[in-house]
Amino acid sequence: MKRKFLLLIFLMVVVVMQAASDVPTVTVVYSGNSASVVVDDEIAEYITVNSGTSSHVSITSLTNSVEIFYNLSGSSDDGEFLLVGDYKCEIDLTGLTLTNPSGPALNLQNGKRITVSAKKNTTNSLTDGKNADYKGCIHCTGHLEFKGKGELTVVGNSKHAISSDEYVEIKNLTLNITGAVKDGIHCKQYFLMESGNVTISNVGDDGIQCELEGETSTGEIVDHEDEDTGNVYLLDGTLTIQDYGGKAIKADGSIFNPGGTQNFDMNDTTGITVVKTDGSNSDGAIYDIRGQRVTEPTRGIYIQDGKKFVVK
Repeated sequence: MKRKFLLLIFLMVVVVMQAASDVPTVTVVYSGNSASVVVDDEIAEYITVNSGTSSHVSITSLTNSVEIFYNLSGSSDDGEFLLVGDYKCEIDLTGLTLTNPSGPALNLQNGKRITVSAKKNTTNSLTDGKNADYKGCIHCTGHLEFKGKGELTVVGNSKHAISSDEYVEIKNLTLNITGAVKDGIHCKQYFLMESGNVTISNVGDDGIQCELEGETSTGEIVDHEDEDTGNVYLLDGTLTIQDYGGKAIKADGSIFNPGGTQNFDMNDTTGITVVKTDGSNSDGAIYDIRGQRVTEPTRGIYIQDGKKFVVK
């Protein structure tokens, strides 16, 4: 009886593992001036490969209810990944070195949530060309969520290294932005660093710039659903910003830094710096807008237990 029970457990584990690995995938492998693109049969009706075997891969994903995974690997010094679609998807980097001399390395023409994941134990590199008419080496018309336990290096030779028309979130990833003509990361709505290790250096303008998408702020929203504040949230992880021409962080909203390590000058930022986001561990301490503790506030804006107040 015990043997049958163990066998049943084993079979259940096998089924779960197969289900977890059986995700609808488009596999792209770059090799010099060519690339192979393999589309799983179950999603073939949704995917159109416009580029053949060219290293400038162009894919159109039709409207559907299936989240598609794109697995990118290999190397090309004259290639790109252009994705046109209108449904959320995930792009897995599994050892990719990609340079596009004439445009973005990742050109994501999709207004939904795009996850970019650098897989564990992989090193990935993206570089764009100079003087092209686009916003970033990673150029996204939707919102970007970066994750994974691998490493990703990005260089922006035309404008920003990473550009998103909506929010940017980062979790676990080791992200190295080693150069940009303009901003290291440029986004709208909000920026959130949950964890990971991010280093931004050698950028011509701001390390991170976060703008409002609309004309007025929505105010902070639980889980950030549909939030548009221009806020920067630094919850945990290590953020290093150095060798920049503008501000370390330029935010249309506030900068929240309750956790993690910030290796840059918090005085070289815009927006109000909020040390606490709630009153769960209130101690009554007062901070100025740069996050520095003060004992006798004079004229100005201050934060106490996560709330702003003005001394006139």
